[in-house]
Amino acid sequence: MVIIGEILFGDTRTVVSRSGKTKPQVKKVNTVNKKMTQVRYGIVMMLFFTVIINYMDRSNISIAAPFISKELGLDSVSMGLIFSAFGWTYCALQIPGGWILEKLGNRRTHAYGIAGFSIATLLQGFASGFSGFFLLRIGLGAFEAPAFPTNSKVAASWFPENERARAISIYTSGQFVGLAFLTPTLVFLQQSVGWRGLFIITGIIGVAWSILWYVLYRDPQHSKRINEAEMDYIKKGGAIVESSSGNDDSPVRKIGKKDFLAVLTSKKLWGIYLGQFAVASTLWFFLTWFPTYLVEYRGLTFIKSGLLASLPFLAAFVGVLLAGFLSDFLVKKGVSADIARKVPVISGLLLSTSIIGANFVDNTNLVILFMCIAFFGNGFASITWVFVSLLAPKRLIGIAGGTFNFIGGTASIIIPIVIGFLAKGGDFAPALTFIACIAFAGALSYIFLVGKIERVQDYADINVTTDKKLSNL
Repeated sequence: MVIIGEILFGDTRTVVSRSGKTKPQVKKVNTVNKKMTQVRYGIVMMLFFTVIINYMDRSNISIAAPFISKELGLDSVSMGLIFSAFGWTYCALQIPGGWILEKLGNRRTHAYGIAGFSIATLLQGFASGFSGFFLLRIGLGAFEAPAFPTNSKVAASWFPENERARAISIYTSGQFVGLAFLTPTLVFLQQSVGWRGLFIITGIIGVAWSILWYVLYRDPQHSKRINEAEMDYIKKGGAIVESSSGNDDSPVRKIGKKDFLAVLTSKKLWGIYLGQFAVASTLWFFLTWFPTYLVEYRGLTFIKSGLLASLPFLAAFVGVLLAGFLSDFLVKKGVSADIARKVPVISGLLLSTSIIGANFVDNTNLVILFMCIAFFGNGFASITWVFVSLLAPKRLIGIAGGTFNFIGGTASIIIPIVIGFLAKGGDFAPALTFIACIAFAGALSYIFLVGKIERVQDYADINVTTDKKLSNL
């Protein structure tokens, strides 16, 4: 048949041949050249600001601590308990937090959580003693519990696997860049409005952000801003875009005992759980005792310590971004996940052991140099959340993320208390040695327990496979 013309009607064209016969054909719409939206990059920036607020409310007490201790007459052991109070509920509610995430979805979990811990922060400005501070820090930990599992699930929903480490490094860097630039700001606020005003102002900022999150965020399948090209791109790249994510009109997925057993009995998952404890241990030294170490042990003025304390956070910021972009670059170049994902974490943990070098120098510049190297390593190792989305069964990422953050979060209880006792006599050298040993153990965990990067099989998938085999007999 020789085509002599065609008539277009919407998405259908009619082909006319020499014989006069017509043949309707469906018009092929070219979507290849359709420009893809970049909504996912806006999402990761929202996570970035969320993490800044998370860590601002966790660490503002370290800035206020010398003044709180003096005004309320609290010794280092009491302050260690107050520092650790956050971790009690933060850890205890990690696995329930994963369940809450599965039930409420990303949007509501973050909105309610941010509002809750911001109010707890604000109320610390009115605390009058040990008990009040302790209880409010417990409340802070309770509302922050679902935060990082939610971050991880948002990243897994919006980013293909070859961009996920980069996304995680960007939002995780919020904890470092925020503290690097906020530390001098928080010190200024402390000097200007006192430690009570510091808590009130940071709490108000968090409440405002919780409202913005609820208004602006949607999962990809419910976003009006994402187009089909971007949706296809993230789906084909391995993004976990589900039809039900805790929305009001969607059925809630049931989580049973076998699901919890699946995430608690895997050697691979225990490798990343213990590794996260090691990463978090160094972080919690910097979030709690580091300013006190500079002021009371190294004899720096409060203003100078505030400026110097920001340098390790900048180093960690560089480390986490470098790790994320390097890891994704290696994946795109065809390097195996075992190298591209594990090497930054292992090398970062090994670099963190350099914190022990501060025990052997007296020069302030050298002390800060060792702290910068150690915290750069901590940042370089902080893409650990990528392993939750790579190793955990897809159906159980929320629960696995909660367990992962629970084990890591125990550092927020153990580290402040142990350092409080180790530094009771005014000597921080044993505390830094303790931190270095934990970092080394974390590197060994990734080397010997995690093994090959491959997803842990879901027991539900195993049962389906078994049933199919039996039905074929």
